[in-house]
Amino acid sequence: MVETDFIAITCRGRLAEFVFLCGLIINVRFALTHPYFLLDFLSLTEEEEAKPKFKPFIMPNLIPPKIPDGERVDFDDIHRKRMEKDLMELQTLIEVHFESRKKEEEELIQLKERIEKRRSERAEQQRIRSERDKERQKRLEDERIRKEEEEAKKRAEDDAKKKKTLTSLHFGGYMQKLTDKRSGKRQTEREKKKKILNERRKSLDIENLSQERLKEKAKELWEWIQQLEAEKFDLQYQFTRQKYEINVLRNRVSDHQKTSKRTKRGLRK
Repeated sequence: MVETDFIAITCRGRLAEFVFLCGLIINVRFALTHPYFLLDFLSLTEEEEAKPKFKPFIMPNLIPPKIPDGERVDFDDIHRKRMEKDLMELQTLIEVHFESRKKEEEELIQLKERIEKRRSERAEQQRIRSERDKERQKRLEDERIRKEEEEAKKRAEDDAKKKKTLTSLHFGGYMQKLTDKRSGKRQTEREKKKKILNERRKSLDIENLSQERLKEKAKELWEWIQQLEAEKFDLQYQFTRQKYEINVLRNRVSDHQKTSKRTKRGLRK
């Protein structure tokens, strides 16, 4: 807005200068065609400039000097030389004015170019900022959806593991009781662990294997180790979950017993 006002003020100033110069040129041409009018005007101007502004005084009666008869003053020549001098000065002023005007026009063009360049740069910066904001919003939205999906998947897996654990607990306990009744004896924890290890332990038998078969065997063992680690993690999670549920049930039973005791005491009173 400030740059636009500056351009408008500059244009108005140049228009006023142009009008002034046109009027000045018209007056000079009129004076050149009417020299006596210009001489009277200049003499009146000189008399007005010679007049004091603050302290008026009375001019004494002076006797003008007498010009000898043999010498005559050529007023036309004086007037012509003076007009030529004024015209040359005016032409110089006009040339200087147009030179300065040309420089101002060049500066004005450069200013317009800078304004357009700045405007385009601002538009480009705004476009880039808008695109970055859109990308950031899209990235945040994708991250939020991914987290929600992972949480939903994790909850579903936890629920499935919980159901599986509860089912295995009930069914496994029932089958263990039947086995104990049939066998008539109970195994210790160490014997159970030894039996499980013997069942899971695999023989290598790698003496007569080729290089390719050894690679396949190593890959098979690696996959088996990964499976064992996954089962170990599941068992640890199952143990922690069962321990937590047992503690919750114990607390509930304890709270229920305390509440029932208070109720019985209240009824007795």
